[in-house]
Amino acid sequence: MRAIRQAAFGGPEKLRLEDVPDPHPAAGEVRIRVESAGVHLLDTVIRRGGGGPRVATSLPMTPGREVAGIVDEVGAGVGTGPIGRRVVADLGLAGGGYAELAVASSAAVHLLPDDVDADSAVAMVGTGRTTMAILELAAPSAGDAVLVTAAAGGIGTLLVQACRAAGATVVGAAGGPGKVALVRRLGADHAVDYSAPDWTGAVREVLDGGPLTLALDGVGGPVGRSALELLGPAGRLVMFGSSSGSLTELSAADLFSRGISAASAVGARILERPGGIRTLERDALQALNDKRLHPVIGQRFALADAPAAHAALESRATTGKTVLRP
Repeated sequence: MRAIRQAAFGGPEKLRLEDVPDPHPAAGEVRIRVESAGVHLLDTVIRRGGGGPRVATSLPMTPGREVAGIVDEVGAGVGTGPIGRRVVADLGLAGGGYAELAVASSAAVHLLPDDVDADSAVAMVGTGRTTMAILELAAPSAGDAVLVTAAAGGIGTLLVQACRAAGATVVGAAGGPGKVALVRRLGADHAVDYSAPDWTGAVREVLDGGPLTLALDGVGGPVGRSALELLGPAGRLVMFGSSSGSLTELSAADLFSRGISAASAVGARILERPGGIRTLERDALQALNDKRLHPVIGQRFALADAPAAHAALESRATTGKTVLRP
């Protein structure tokens, strides 16, 4: 089969398409003929050698943790039931998704209805799962005025939809006119460009002096700090990323003086969640099946173009979810 292999940490050029032996499932595993593989910003961090001990990996490796496709082989103890079925799975830290064939634990797979496409399933099993964790913590409701940063990204586009469905007033912040236009199309009440000098003034203007009650921030750095400062008393800051390259700076003094709360929906909170994360995957896929959430597939790349997919993510040129199509 063909697979993307990485033998050294570094830039996108370290990702190379190679012919490698077909994998075969061990006991309790299934093999998936991959139709779609998710590309995540974390994949680029891992490629560079970052991510910390939770995502440490050894080289050489095949990246990719989210795949959808058809089961074509099973290991001992699985039974023949899954063969020929369409499934989606998160492969975990083992990776191996940037390939024509991938092996997953049978316990990790979710069966897919015929009318759910592979790209959307891949988006929801990973990005959608994280979105569910954010919503579980943030609990947006009617009466909330919500700011979503990185609103044109994979998670942000889902959060805009979910917060609108909850009855909240939604302000989506994204970088650049094209991304702002996408946020408007998704149904945000207001969309602002956070690359503009006075974007926070624009948020205050569209809220017409009313308080911001909830900030969902995936950017961190100065943007995340600005989101915090927009919150009124009793406001909540829920952080789910730091695409800017740094975390939002805050202190206990911020919480006490402003009367706000702050929490992270990712990291240890999601990895050590009581009951595990499979229920979040299930809930995300159910929201897709019920057509309550519609993931935006912004870019589709051929498997051989994995370096270009990584470069696009790192340049912030992408919207929605990015996938590879073997």
